[in-house]
Amino acid sequence: MTKIRTMVVDDEPVARERIVGLLQQEQDIELIGECTDGQQAVSAIRQQHPDLVFLDVQMPACDGFNVIQQIGAEQMPTVVFVTAYDDYALKAFEVHAIDYLLKPFGRDRFQQTLQHAREHLERRRAGDLGRRLLALVQDIKPQPQRLDRLVIKSGGRVFFLRTDEIDWVEAAGNYVRLHLGETSHLFRETMNGMEARLDPRRFVRIHRSRIVNTDRIKEMQPWFNGEYVVVLRNGTRLTLSRGYREKLQERLGKSF
Repeated sequence: MTKIRTMVVDDEPVARERIVGLLQQEQDIELIGECTDGQQAVSAIRQQHPDLVFLDVQMPACDGFNVIQQIGAEQMPTVVFVTAYDDYALKAFEVHAIDYLLKPFGRDRFQQTLQHAREHLERRRAGDLGRRLLALVQDIKPQPQRLDRLVIKSGGRVFFLRTDEIDWVEAAGNYVRLHLGETSHLFRETMNGMEARLDPRRFVRIHRSRIVNTDRIKEMQPWFNGEYVVVLRNGTRLTLSRGYREKLQERLGKSF
């Protein structure tokens, strides 16, 4: 069973002892510290990285909200605020507290709050596991082989083409047509397959049947219904579909 590493922060000894006593009855709780003021809590949280903190709102010099501000809301563990004033409840939720205990509180209310914290931590851990698994998969999955050279057979001849020489690509049935200056060649590949194998730092799809080398783009001209005309340096004019506009903007690092 994974223990919930828990810290209690309260400047009132009676209130602190009450929470500690209830926590010590829970098998899944590991009490790792008690703090009597906010500044002490900031240091302890930074050093011990608890999963859960019962945090008093009203403390002299450094209150519960100051603790969160110093640690940073995104770096804070799961927080349950402990307060004598109901007015603090709304503000508590605004700074990511999952619940609050209104002094004086009974065992039932404490158990309800603790169960809420357990559920929140479970979701948080599951989300963290998901992110770590996604990062692992992205690190180890094989990347598609990027083409830097193509071998093309045409009319009994064999052509060796560097991909950076390609101006643009268009769909042609079961083939793609590669345009290089005044010449073009058919290459047996689908558009999706070609897009996956070309260097994404240089080539971008602007239409379901066209891929363009961004180094060849001279200008963009607005057209109808949110579409644009992409003008290449050699004068070729290609339509940029609305569905591919955002991808081209990301690649160029500019909005239009």
